[in-house]
Amino acid sequence: MGVFVENKRRFVMHLRPEDVAEALRRDSGAPLAQETVDKALASLTEWGNLRADPDTSRVTTVEDFYRARHLYQLSREGEAAERALEVYEEEVGRRGELQAVALEDIRVRLRALRDLPVNPDPAVAHSLLLELTSRLDSLAANARAFMSGLQRTIDLQDVDEEAFLVYKDRLIAYLERFVSELVVKHHDIAATLRALQPERVAELLALAARREAADTAPDGRADRPAEAALSTAAGEKLELWENRWSGLWSWFVGGRGHPCQADLLRTRARKAIPDLLATISVLQERRAGRSDRSADFRTLARWFAQAPTERDAHRLWRAAFGLSTARHLSAEPGAEPADVPAATSWLDAPLVEVSARLRASGHYAKRGAPKKVLDRAAERELLAREVAAEREQTEAARGRLATGRPARLGELGVLDRQEFALFLRLLGDALAAGPPDPDGLIRTRTSDGALMVTLEPVDGLAEIMTEDGVLRGPDHEITIVDLTVPDQVAAP
Repeated sequence: MGVFVENKRRFVMHLRPEDVAEALRRDSGAPLAQETVDKALASLTEWGNLRADPDTSRVTTVEDFYRARHLYQLSREGEAAERALEVYEEEVGRRGELQAVALEDIRVRLRALRDLPVNPDPAVAHSLLLELTSRLDSLAANARAFMSGLQRTIDLQDVDEEAFLVYKDRLIAYLERFVSELVVKHHDIAATLRALQPERVAELLALAARREAADTAPDGRADRPAEAALSTAAGEKLELWENRWSGLWSWFVGGRGHPCQADLLRTRARKAIPDLLATISVLQERRAGRSDRSADFRTLARWFAQAPTERDAHRLWRAAFGLSTARHLSAEPGAEPADVPAATSWLDAPLVEVSARLRASGHYAKRGAPKKVLDRAAERELLAREVAAEREQTEAARGRLATGRPARLGELGVLDRQEFALFLRLLGDALAAGPPDPDGLIRTRTSDGALMVTLEPVDGLAEIMTEDGVLRGPDHEITIVDLTVPDQVAAP
């Protein structure tokens, strides 16, 4: 197909198989068998890319007449496909540029259009309009491609950082020069457009439309006169030219509520300069070794790709992120947690439903106003009464037992619960303070130092009657002295 496209550019329409083979040999340098070329041409013809016409110009014998010979040319479908691919490659590979020269060309042609005489030459008017729209189309397409590439540069996408740092000054100067040119030329072009009267513009557009419609081929409809077909074609051409002029107006003048494209381009180009400076600052910080999250992630991704085993990749993951099993994720209150090992994979673990509130707020419970502080006055009063009653009972038991006089255990009489509890505590302190001294006495003080207990073993058994039962044990003589009572302390 490339051979046919190349020859079509040189206005060569038909090619013989020998011509194709010779062109391929010149391009690739390797000779191709004629059978291979014939087979490829037959396939392209079958697919609709080429059209094969019988070649009878070189028939000299009967055998040549019956031999299949064809002339090949691009079909309409094949030519359209090749043109589409060419446009695609051109648009994808377009670098774009800010054409300050195109602004000057548009300004010059607009002035020439304005200065045309009342009855201008249709060829001159048509040519000026064609050049005007062509330059505008080129300006818009290149500016769009350039700004897209500039944005990729600012975002540091597919950019050679070293090359960018080298030509950054020229790029910024390039933008500044275009912006200054755009400011001046835009004002002049917009003033010229406003100076053209709508009636004059309509006349010039109609002139160009009628000139183009004159070359329209007949449509083959016998029921429609040639004048009607010409009028229809002129109407279609006029609509096309009106759209082009509307685009020119919106590019340099704009409308109410819609800023013109030239202003948008100037704003974007101006904004690109500080964005480029910020990008340069980022690159300088990278060079200075400062932390850069995107560079860190790229380095980490490269390490993951270079990890020799999956286990090493897991170790790298734990070292980089410090994440382990989801121990921080608690279940719903009252929910029964699944009994699975902590090392179970997420893929193998049973499903755990998480409430929408937890995902939204991070809490299970609904947040709201703080709870009111409960009034504990009644409980405190009750507790105070109980403490006072207990203290009163303890004082009573203390007064009952701490008499300062010796008494045998069997003679203590019946003890209530408070008296028996105090007695057991004093008896335990005395027994724990043993063994007895040489006099056979055990003396000790309570931990608060308020009571002194003297215990002396005596013969016999003692029975201590209580409300809950009888305590029996070896009899002792016990003396409990209340040290807070001066009379008991002074007693011998």
